[in-house]
Amino acid sequence: MSEFYVKPGDRVTFAKTVGESDVYLFAGITGDLAVNHVNEQYMGQSKYGRRIAHGVLLVGFMSTCSTMMIDQCGGTSGDETPVSLGYDRIRFLGPVFIGDTVSLTYTIESVDPVKRQSLSNIEVKNQHGDLVAVARHILRWVKDKAETRAA
Repeated sequence: MSEFYVKPGDRVTFAKTVGESDVYLFAGITGDLAVNHVNEQYMGQSKYGRRIAHGVLLVGFMSTCSTMMIDQCGGTSGDETPVSLGYDRIRFLGPVFIGDTVSLTYTIESVDPVKRQSLSNIEVKNQHGDLVAVARHILRWVKDKAETRAA
């Protein structure tokens, strides 16, 4: 296998306490004002007993991890630009409540130097160690234009 930016087993981690402001700002940006996220009284009567964070907010944190991996491997240097091809098999396995601290682990599973891409597994756990979300991420390095490199 030729030299590549990342290798199987490379890993980054990110942790964040999900605050009320995170949920409300995300709701405002996306327009997702579902009662699950913004109505404490309603959710108090639900199975969860309180508001839960948007699942897609966790996907945003997953994106943070991919950026961290790019920074760690120096993947923005040279004549290629790393881009996300997307997240597959995203599953929200448990609720994330306001005040929970989530820890994400982003691990390179495989590399395809011919396609110039990597496949990673992402796990999200809460402060109790419960797995609350998982996903797979595809990261590709795309060749820059020749005139861009010369400038």
